[in-house]
Amino acid sequence: MLLSVDWDAYSGTRELVFDAPIWGTPDRPYDRLEAWHDRARRRGASSQDWSVLETDFPLYPGWQALLQYAGVPAYMTLSHADAWNWLEQFPGQAVLNVDSHHDLASFSGDGARLRPGNWAGLALLAGLVSHYTCQYPQWHAGLPVAEGHDLDRTRTELHALLPTQLVDRMALTRQDELPEPATISSVLLVQSPAWTSPAHDDAFLTWPRGWVVLLSCLHWTAVSWRLTSSGLTLLHVERISPDALGEAHFR
Repeated sequence: MLLSVDWDAYSGTRELVFDAPIWGTPDRPYDRLEAWHDRARRRGASSQDWSVLETDFPLYPGWQALLQYAGVPAYMTLSHADAWNWLEQFPGQAVLNVDSHHDLASFSGDGARLRPGNWAGLALLAGLVSHYTCQYPQWHAGLPVAEGHDLDRTRTELHALLPTQLVDRMALTRQDELPEPATISSVLLVQSPAWTSPAHDDAFLTWPRGWVVLLSCLHWTAVSWRLTSSGLTLLHVERISPDALGEAHFR
């Protein structure tokens, strides 16, 4: 089985935070960084003071359990739109996706174009994934706007969007338990910066050195890396404005 973990399952929001991206957000460069500057300023802080975000955008407990997978082949990327590259390395397996969104279908745009919101549905349709389970975090139970709050409601929405043959190969759950490492062939860690607070970037990057291979570094700079037999191995990365990409320093 493959394990995909979207950081927004842990870097989340409280109820009635009306500028929270969980209500829906594009995934443009602005949304990945400048939107968070704007949220900090609305809370009376300088745009770089991420600590003011913590009340409305907490880091929920349980993410430390991901460290148990150190040693399992693991990859890191910014967006689930990159998941196809990962799935092609392990075709035909079941996928458990720990996420705040089901990623089975998008509600707008071209449904055949690979995007963060439909990669799982397209992978099922292509036979790249045998079975798909979206595991919502337990904190969704207290957040009515969240997909994982009412699983029956979300299933009903999906039944109207997906072909029957795909519905029969997917499941929705809500819990915080993670599978045993011995059952996992590979791990994909997805930061989803448009949805996750920059205050939690350091926590996202606390993985053991040399464990995670960088799948995509688009819109990143200040990347420390080393080339190993496994490929480009991520050591450190900082979120920055795409306008500063020309000042990137690689070493």
